[in-house]
Amino acid sequence: MDLKEIMAVNLRRKRHDLQMTQEELAERAGLSARYVGAIERGDVSASVTVLGQIAEALGVKPGDLLKKAARLSKS
Repeated sequence: MDLKEIMAVNLRRKRHDLQMTQEELAERAGLSARYVGAIERGDVSASVTVLGQIAEALGVKPGDLLKKAARLSKS
């Protein structure tokens, strides 16, 4: 999984955790809802500036959106 895909998964997960729509996130981040959707689908790569805007709108650190989730090991 590349960084674009990791960010897409983390962005969607955090947005859902906050019960926020793409439109609400887009408005808070100063972006279009279509662009937010494209980032979540992994269709486009977000710039560092956009990463910062999204992170601020979600109330997280930018690096948190780029961390690969740890997989649970099966016992």
